[in-house]
Amino acid sequence: MSKTNPILGDTNLGFQWQTADPFLFCVHHMDHYPAGNEKLGPKASLGGRALGQDFSGKDGWSMYHGRTVPGFPGHPHRGFETITIVRQGFIDHHDSLGAKARFGNGDVQWMTAGKGVVHSEMFPLLNQDRDNPVELFQIWLNLPAKTKFVPAYFSMFWDNQIPTLTFEQEQDVDPVEVRVIAGTLGETSALAPPPDSWASNPEAHINVWTIRMPSGSTWELPAHEEGLRRSLFFFNGEKLKVHDKTYTSHKGIHLRSESTVTLENQGSDEVELLMLQGRPLQEPVAQHGPFVMNTQDQIRQAFMDYQRTRFGGWPYASEAPVHSRDTPRFAVHADGRREEPS
Repeated sequence: MSKTNPILGDTNLGFQWQTADPFLFCVHHMDHYPAGNEKLGPKASLGGRALGQDFSGKDGWSMYHGRTVPGFPGHPHRGFETITIVRQGFIDHHDSLGAKARFGNGDVQWMTAGKGVVHSEMFPLLNQDRDNPVELFQIWLNLPAKTKFVPAYFSMFWDNQIPTLTFEQEQDVDPVEVRVIAGTLGETSALAPPPDSWASNPEAHINVWTIRMPSGSTWELPAHEEGLRRSLFFFNGEKLKVHDKTYTSHKGIHLRSESTVTLENQGSDEVELLMLQGRPLQEPVAQHGPFVMNTQDQIRQAFMDYQRTRFGGWPYASEAPVHSRDTPRFAVHADGRREEPS
């Protein structure tokens, strides 16, 4: 392959998407939940599902580890970060530090697990008279060895705070829209990441963007520094031309970061993309389930620490707590600070 070709390769998108250092992986959840019942779960039979471990996609949705409300009851993390982008629906968050939140419909939570936290992420089905679609990305971003033991922390990016840029097209073609969740695009910068994130280092050049391209639109993905890992995930739409190659949906396209790349939606429907970019940490990775460290000894220590301390304990009566149906979006942090979308 010529060195001038900006495309390094491509992969098929399964349930967990293949990412490159410093990203660990990405999951795209798209669940078409029915109307909710009085307990904020699905108003439908749960028969035939392996409750507690339901990834079946039966009838277009899964319960995951939830038994009444879908989602992920209390579970630990150490050594990395989660970036949760909720495009539709809501997440109810609770953690072992006493923090809690409800966010969704465009909001983003960026959580540094650091030295350890237990959290639950449940998907409350608030609508009783109509369907409850839930769509989200969860991206795992590694932490450098020097910050793997920082205190756990999360930042909320409310939907109306996230910078969104539009790029006008020729007549009768709608603009391309790019949401800058992390990093910069031109003169526009995203909200500040958590203070101990790898993304807080300007040399890391962490960029997380979502891109909407209407049918017939064209956009140039701008060049950046050489040596970054850049991946474009084509998860929705019919046909996308990247440089001189045409792809159908559900492809991961890995690109040279120093190249400007022309994107063209050649299908009749809107194309949607997720772009992840960053400088690799180039550190050893030892991972076991929810713990991501640098050595196997650190993994063993993580299990012992969790068994001994539960990373602060679990101050809730349920392993899968949810807020009331009429609770608006909010966040309460471990220090008691409360915030709400403006």
